[in-house]
Amino acid sequence: MDMQEIWAQLRESSKHTSPPRSDLTAPPPTETEFSPDPIIAAEPQAPKPKLLDQVRRTMRVAHYAIRTEQAYVDWIRRFILYHNKRHPNEMGAVEITEFLTDLAVAGKVAPSTQNQALSALLFLYQQVLKRELPRIDAVRASAPVRLPVVMSVSEVRRLFESVPEGLCQLMIELMYGSGLRLLECCRLRVKDVDFARRQIIVREGKGDKDRAVPLPELLTERLRQQIETVRRQHQLDIQAGSGHVWLPHALAKKYPQANRELIWQYVFPSSRLARDPREADGLLRRHHLHETSVQKAMRDAVVKSGLNKKISCHTLRHSFATHLLDSGTDIRTVQELLGHADVSTTMIYTHVLQRGAAGVRSPLDRL
Repeated sequence: MDMQEIWAQLRESSKHTSPPRSDLTAPPPTETEFSPDPIIAAEPQAPKPKLLDQVRRTMRVAHYAIRTEQAYVDWIRRFILYHNKRHPNEMGAVEITEFLTDLAVAGKVAPSTQNQALSALLFLYQQVLKRELPRIDAVRASAPVRLPVVMSVSEVRRLFESVPEGLCQLMIELMYGSGLRLLECCRLRVKDVDFARRQIIVREGKGDKDRAVPLPELLTERLRQQIETVRRQHQLDIQAGSGHVWLPHALAKKYPQANRELIWQYVFPSSRLARDPREADGLLRRHHLHETSVQKAMRDAVVKSGLNKKISCHTLRHSFATHLLDSGTDIRTVQELLGHADVSTTMIYTHVLQRGAAGVRSPLDRL
């Protein structure tokens, strides 16, 4: 059979076959021609975090201090309980005003305490719930002018003699010698002690500011010994598979090995390891000594010394500033050492100079 006969048979057979059905002109398929798609089960949605967890998360994103976070969460909880556990979305400026007024009238709180409660509630509504509030016209607690409690040089000496030797004694003397706040002293790291320049760098102090303060010569050798003790303890921690310390912000991610370096360790470490509540990695870290240990040592020393003044750890800072001014140090220098934003805050310590009550002779002494 030649090729012409083959092509003739193919053309003849194509006449008796129906043309292929186009998809555009084809009738819709019946139920028997296909099976319906199976029902896709919706993925279970994660439960919405609780309100206080939302507050914590928002504050951590904004890098608030852990103490500020704890204080704000506590005030928000008290606000909700005060209004019989109503959700803050159901309340507003009226309920906030009522709560703040009750704090001032019935609770008789200090002005700073009431302001802290207001700041916590404003953060809740503006940053977490994304609601703007009108003016809050609560009864405000009065702010009396108070002079700081200051010890004399002899009283400071009596206090130090009453503190037992050890870590707390070194911290108490350092707070007076450098004008440190209690938490600034507790959070001091090895890298921030500069023996060559005889200074201490305070990192992220109040207001998230850094400053330099003097390193007392009398404490230099004891601080060297303390850092050597920290080094030995850190080596033991590393050998045990730990040696981690908490790092601020994202330094732990940027420098993964930095949290095991000696320079980042606390000068006054805790005696035991603990897990940081802000971290989800579950690592055991050696945090700094808890401030309540220093406060207890301070209270015991005050009682033992027999000083008849209301003395706390912050009194050491007041005494540091007052004694510097009394010795002739410029007030601007004292302002920088204390980390005050306004010199008017530092001027409160001038009440001990030869001006004011201490510089006036009583008329009774002239009789």
